[in-house]
Amino acid sequence: MRTVITGGAGFIGSHLCERFLAEGHEVLCVDNLLTGTRRNIEHLADHPGFRFIEHNISESIELEGPVENILHFASPASPVDYLAHPIPTLKVGSLGTHNALGLAKAKDARFLLASTSEVYGDPEVHPQREDYWGHVNPIGPRGCYDEAKRFAEAITMAYHRYHGVKTRIVRIFNTYGPRMRLNDGRVLPNFMRQALRGESITVYGEGQQTRSFCYVDDLVEGIFRLLHADFSEPVNLGNPSEITVLQLAQEIIALVEGTKSQIIYEDLPQDDPRRRKPDITRARELLGWEPKVDRSEGLKRSLEYFQGAV
Repeated sequence: MRTVITGGAGFIGSHLCERFLAEGHEVLCVDNLLTGTRRNIEHLADHPGFRFIEHNISESIELEGPVENILHFASPASPVDYLAHPIPTLKVGSLGTHNALGLAKAKDARFLLASTSEVYGDPEVHPQREDYWGHVNPIGPRGCYDEAKRFAEAITMAYHRYHGVKTRIVRIFNTYGPRMRLNDGRVLPNFMRQALRGESITVYGEGQQTRSFCYVDDLVEGIFRLLHADFSEPVNLGNPSEITVLQLAQEIIALVEGTKSQIIYEDLPQDDPRRRKPDITRARELLGWEPKVDRSEGLKRSLEYFQGAV
């Protein structure tokens, strides 16, 4: 098997590279390093089945030889990144997805799109099921990411229906674990960094907005199963254990021994989702999948990584 992973030097992408190499695949990691980093894949450099290609998938790409699988994970994924790079974010969701789908069509390869829970926006339905169409502000500051992913889903389904490409769509909910950037702006690495440095922990609003955190190993297992399932419509992958942002801050303060961090409150960002929890019924029934790593264990594993990164 020969598998292409766009965004393969990113947080989730690098874990996917490891998994597919472990499964005996030859892995072509395509990344322009806008938000990914060579550090995430340097331990794979000497693996005989691994190859890194520095390339922006928003520009056309041609690869020689057969390809069986394409996983399209290239995109800024945190608010800090997509607010700093709104146009590249829109391009990789549109042009990048088009190019990756074109490659899948040319190679008769399976194609898996990394979509996101952000397609649901600030949801009016809770928990979020795949048949919910979402509540998104297309012209708000987060629209560059939300609408890029919504377009990516639309063109993926068009290639499936019109060209018969074997497509899969995963809607990824909050995921965490080793190789997250300390400064990527997402809530968990923010809290970890602040607690380890003894800084004030910044909670937005009153901290009552909820999130559901899935450990990266569980997510990768679900993605691997979805790729090999015969199902083209979106599938939620995430951990349905819901927690408030304030509770998460308190858990991390308790976890980091000796921290002197105190919680402070700032204004809630525009269009910040109030509730986020996946309905994973489809993943359970279709893939026999559900998360195995509980939050307390996942946070301990993540803390070890963040301690080395601070």
